[in-house]
Amino acid sequence: MPLKLSLKPGERFVLNGAVLENGDRRSNLVLQNHAAILREKDIMQESEANTPARRVYFPVMLMYLDAEQSDKNYDEFVLRMSDFMSAVRNPEMLTQCVAISRDVMAGEYYKALNKCRKLMEYEEGRLAHVTDGLPAGVRTG
Repeated sequence: MPLKLSLKPGERFVLNGAVLENGDRRSNLVLQNHAAILREKDIMQESEANTPARRVYFPVMLMYLDAEQSDKNYDEFVLRMSDFMSAVRNPEMLTQCVAISRDVMAGEYYKALNKCRKLMEYEEGRLAHVTDGLPAGVRTG
């Protein structure tokens, strides 16, 4: 089934490892076969992997974008997922972690990335409660 992307002017995306940028007008792109593609908003720089959930997302993203390096990134994923799961007590999030791990083991990295976003949303919600009570100069975000 083809994938249709609607791109904003100047929007960047990665397609099979190549960084592409849309021109100065909105455009549509239709991919007719399977390809590793991520929009700019879904691409994380290493420096942005600064929370436990983001540290889970980052190696999964790297495995998705560069299958040749997946062994190295898999080890990092296992370490980060283990850390995350040992810190979380929410049964729904633990179930999500198991689902992510299954997707990664099956090589379904894009599915795993989508599920990782739910971990990041959960984490952001939890951290918001922590930072709400801190003085403005102490907040991290």
